[in-house]
Amino acid sequence: MDRFDTLQLFTRIVELRSFTQAAAHLDIPRATATHAIKALEARLGTRLLDRTTRDVRPTLDGQAYYERCVLVLNELDDAEASLKQVASNPRGVLRVDMHGIHASHVVLPRIDEFRARFPQIELVVSGGDRLVDLVREGVDCVLRAGTPRDSTLIARKLASMPQIICASPDYLARAGTPRHPDDLPWHQTVRFFASGGGADYPIELMVDGQLRRYALPGWISVNDAQNYHACALRGCGLIQVPRFHLERDLAEGRLVEVLSDWESPAMTLSALYPQHRQLSPRVRVFVDWLAQLYAEKFPETSAAL
Repeated sequence: MDRFDTLQLFTRIVELRSFTQAAAHLDIPRATATHAIKALEARLGTRLLDRTTRDVRPTLDGQAYYERCVLVLNELDDAEASLKQVASNPRGVLRVDMHGIHASHVVLPRIDEFRARFPQIELVVSGGDRLVDLVREGVDCVLRAGTPRDSTLIARKLASMPQIICASPDYLARAGTPRHPDDLPWHQTVRFFASGGGADYPIELMVDGQLRRYALPGWISVNDAQNYHACALRGCGLIQVPRFHLERDLAEGRLVEVLSDWESPAMTLSALYPQHRQLSPRVRVFVDWLAQLYAEKFPETSAAL
């Protein structure tokens, strides 16, 4: 195998955690894959992979080498994609990171449509609420809610998601239902903090034409949207989230909206990608598809973007 094919093989082994699956993906014998990686490790003078009978994982050197390989392969793909005939039909690996709720509620239920339109693009989707170093980790694009903090990234606004404040019936039975924003200081919230640290996110409402923030007490703090939702269902306090997360819980009475006479500021959703990815055909077509997807999901707010 040449060096380019070996880099592709190594990244597939790390991503699939399997020599057999990686070899099958690249349509080569497993013995060829094993020999190629042994030759690569010998040339580099270091062990890249820890092998067991059940799993394959990168060593510390292997993880660092994998991250560099991803960058090299992406740059090579983009160089090829700059040719007109390739740019019209993007191909290659596209690494995307998004919150689990957006993946499961909006993007993945329609992902077959993206595949039908761009069959040469291979998606690698990671999830969670943690901050991602796009350049270091080789991620091409992330979906994030809220105001982007990293000015070095390109941000494309996809939607403004209407929010509500709600709680479980059990919590409201114990603490009472707030009838006015002035009642909030006597309530508890499920506290939400960013993965990178920093202050809790307060509850926000428009009152008399002005945005007011309410930093409420709470006995539990989370940094994951699904845990935030789960805590509300168990009566841990008030939460403020985009309405689409909770439609079924609201309809079936597991959560109850409060203070609906006061507007909650909408939450912005953006696609973020490194500046060196700005002209990547894979990123461009994926972000364009996301924009169409979210315009259909939030037609009232997306029309103003």
